[in-house]
Amino acid sequence: MTKTDSQSDITPEGLMLPVPGVDYGPLEGLLGYALRRAQNALYLDFYRATAEWDVSPQRFAALVLIARNPGLRQGLLGQAMGLHRSGALRLTDWLTAQGWAERRDAPDDARAWGLYLTPAGKRRLVKLEAAVAGHDRALVAALGDAGIALKAGLERLAWVATAQTTDPDNKPRRLKP
Repeated sequence: MTKTDSQSDITPEGLMLPVPGVDYGPLEGLLGYALRRAQNALYLDFYRATAEWDVSPQRFAALVLIARNPGLRQGLLGQAMGLHRSGALRLTDWLTAQGWAERRDAPDDARAWGLYLTPAGKRRLVKLEAAVAGHDRALVAALGDAGIALKAGLERLAWVATAQTTDPDNKPRRLKP
């Protein structure tokens, strides 16, 4: 199989394990840097679990959101995933090109359309959900009791960081020390 543009967009770059002899300075003590290293490792593991289908975590999340929210508008999909409009458009274009999702006119607005999974997309999602669930169970099991606590802590971190970085009008601001 040749590497397509879509594959190069999702193929993980590699592990970010500490390299012996490299001075990381303050990076070693930063929570964000540790999260980035862990995220990269998780991405690689996810990619191995789903490589057969050329699906990244982002593509999987989009399939799940569309399946659970038939008629979801592209802008709302982007918002739910933290994507800019152009990213949501590229993602939607990729899903429709695979034949896994389709755009349909919105019944209540002739200028808009919603996203729906196709029968092929529904079949693919069943397989992906099983693979991803197995991947996630293995990770949580490897961490034991700390796995459940880690997930809860990361969810809290996301809320805390978001609350500290946006004002009531959702405009960015600096974190408070």
